[in-house]
Amino acid sequence: MKDRKLLNIELGRMSAGEYRQKSESGVVLVLDNVRSAHNTGSAFRTADAFGVDKIYLGGICPVPPSPELRKVALGAEEVVPFEHVADVPALVRRLQAEGYTVVAVEQTVHSVKLDTFRRSPAARYALVFGNEVSGVQQEVVDAADFSLEIPQQGTKHSLNVSVSIGVVLWSLVQAVDG
Repeated sequence: MKDRKLLNIELGRMSAGEYRQKSESGVVLVLDNVRSAHNTGSAFRTADAFGVDKIYLGGICPVPPSPELRKVALGAEEVVPFEHVADVPALVRRLQAEGYTVVAVEQTVHSVKLDTFRRSPAARYALVFGNEVSGVQQEVVDAADFSLEIPQQGTKHSLNVSVSIGVVLWSLVQAVDG
């Protein structure tokens, strides 16, 4: 049997207006000093794919409009709501006060392995992803409710932040308890 690629029009994706009106997913992203416009653009595109409610761009993160960011985001930066915040630790406290469980995606002494994590359907999650070199700030890890770690089997110590965002969001879609 021959297979045929679907045309974009056949994919049945929602419009930008429909995305803005969709029900909340209960998931927001926090980028903690991610410096690359390409990684930030990829975060927007991946957030769009998984229906994330909002992206918080912390510290030195590039902020739309940006030609480099747009090159990777392909317009998702015009659809996914975002907010720039200078102080990520203060944002973590604010999100916790708003009822979010703040999750630092980082390798820590007590991190929960992603393959064992089960998402509560009623919970709201703020997923914090860190800088390409130094990761999530220790002050943010300290303030987070817990840390989530992507299990790895190779010789490298980490994944690219944009890859990590995709892996974690895919897993969250699959890991709903109840």
